[in-house]
Parts: sequence; C-alpha cells; structure tokens
Amino acid sequence: MNKKVFIFDDNEDILELCTLILEDAGYEIKTSATSNHIVDQVSAYMPDLIFMDNWLPDVGGIEATQELKSHEDLKHIPVIYFSANNDVSSLAEKAGADSFLPKPFDIQALEEIVHTYIGK
Repeated sequence: MNKKVFIFDDNEDILELCTLILEDAGYEIKTSATSNHIVDQVSAYMPDLIFMDNWLPDVGGIEATQELKSHEDLKHIPVIYFSANNDVSSLAEKAGADSFLPKPFDIQALEEIVHTYIGK
C-alpha cells in the first residue's frame, strides 16, 4: 500500500503541484485548504506525513501543528512546515514541526524530504 501524505495549504497551485509530484513518486495524496478541525481531518485519513503551510485561514499552521503534536493518536506523524516566510525555521520550531521546507522549493527538495521521513 502506498504511503499517504496530507498537504495543508490555501494556495491551490501549490496543492496541485505537490499532488502531481508526489503522486508521480508513488504516494497517495490528500489536500486541504484549511486547517479547521485539524484533528478530525487528520484522524479520518491517518497520513504517514503532513505538510503544513504557515498562512492558513482561521486556524494558522502553528496552532494546527501544535494541536496535532499534543494529540495522543496523532503526535507520531511527522509534520513538515512549509512557508515562504524568511524565518520558516523558527516558525517550524515554534509550531513543534519535525522539519521545514522553505517556499519556493524545488521538486528534488520536496521528494527528498518526503523520502527522508517516510521512504518510498
């Protein structure tokens, strides 16, 4: 069975691009433009890896990541914080994310970070 990746980003172009790249690499992808009800969204899919954008409507990426990381059944899922913010590393640290990927990113960097966390 394919590894599952859940991508949270309010930019449709980013969601489409990541979906194309990662589906081509053999992963199953789910996307959401909002991190509202984050625990319910993630629990329903149980991904192997999560990409979390910083700027999301209503509940931001930091708060959403913190909520996941404090949830007993979900805290083991690696969260990759990704943002165009110049200080993405400190945002990721504040959120409690496992790693980060600055935007814009190149395809190889995206594939490498996924492979690092969940393999093929």
